[in-house]
Amino acid sequence: MLDHFDIVAAVYDKVIGKHDASRLQHVLKLPVEGILLDAGGGTGRVSQQFRNLVRTIFITDISLAMLKQASTKGDLISINSHVETLPFPDDTFDRILVVDAFHHFCDQKKALQDLVRVLKPGGLAVIEEPDINKFSVKIVAILEKLALMRSHFHSPRKIQQMLSDIHIHSILESDGHFSVHIIFSKG
Repeated sequence: MLDHFDIVAAVYDKVIGKHDASRLQHVLKLPVEGILLDAGGGTGRVSQQFRNLVRTIFITDISLAMLKQASTKGDLISINSHVETLPFPDDTFDRILVVDAFHHFCDQKKALQDLVRVLKPGGLAVIEEPDINKFSVKIVAILEKLALMRSHFHSPRKIQQMLSDIHIHSILESDGHFSVHIIFSKG
């Protein structure tokens, strides 16, 4: 199967550009003395901005080429893994971040279950996902389908329902433009 991210990894950060992580920093309540997981984090372009705000950052991704780019950014620990089967013990992470990746996960319900599993009690997780209710995102979703990217976009409410199905309460916050944050913690 064609891996689009392996193909674009070397230029991904340049093409996509810098992510304004100031809102994520606020939502994740950073700084925190703890460990952050950037699940589906690719090149680490977002989480690298939090290096001075947490003790350690782990990035997981299934694209080795994207992780190779992340490894050039210093203190980021890159691990090749599907989010559905994270190689960490229960209750490992103080913070979890998923940016523009949830729609690429193969089994989104199982991914949510594993994210909750590795989140520490009292920890905080944020999924930043393009809002499929926006016309521009619908166009992107169609283009990704045409490119055979196997993406599965869901409405913010559907993602929230998936969390509710595993007994996790979440809140939604729109950025007012393109994306929405699904924010949850583990009791």
